[in-house]
Amino acid sequence: MPNVKSNFLTRLALSTSVIGALMTAPLAAFASPGHGQGHGSVAAEIGTPGKAADVTRTIKVVMEDNFFDMETIEVSAGETILFQIENKGEFVHEFNIGTAAMHASHQKEMMMMMEHGALDVDKIHADKMKMDMGNGMTMEHDDPNSVLLEPGKTAEIIWTFPADAELEFACNVPGHYESGMMGKVRLKS
Repeated sequence: MPNVKSNFLTRLALSTSVIGALMTAPLAAFASPGHGQGHGSVAAEIGTPGKAADVTRTIKVVMEDNFFDMETIEVSAGETILFQIENKGEFVHEFNIGTAAMHASHQKEMMMMMEHGALDVDKIHADKMKMDMGNGMTMEHDDPNSVLLEPGKTAEIIWTFPADAELEFACNVPGHYESGMMGKVRLKS
């Protein structure tokens, strides 16, 4: 006759292990297209910062109030692109390359920026972005796959795309992604 108590404890231990693994796996995946420990860690799955010497072409991106001037960006696997980004809107906007899950995580961090006064609708308070937002996390917004721009400002990103990934470019300022300020990155083999 099977030992019911032993069988129950074995299943409980196995279930707890599986749940623990599932809960910690997303933490590694969110290596941050947003606000890591000082914004230095970007997941390799979305690509890597590129070098100017490797740029194969330039893509101009215009951000207006809650939309980009394009819905899709097509790139080849391994291609290095120079993005020239301009904010022609009246609000602060972000251009950020990442996965849908990364953007969802980053949106919470952007909300925290607003709550802490580091970000207004039309102004970035760089001095407040350096303060500790909890657990040693700052909001300096210095990841190589992302720029946050005030109205009328421009910036550049050089990015080398991976061989395979489901990527988006998005604005994660609270409410902007939800209103449609995002697009797909289509990787060609």
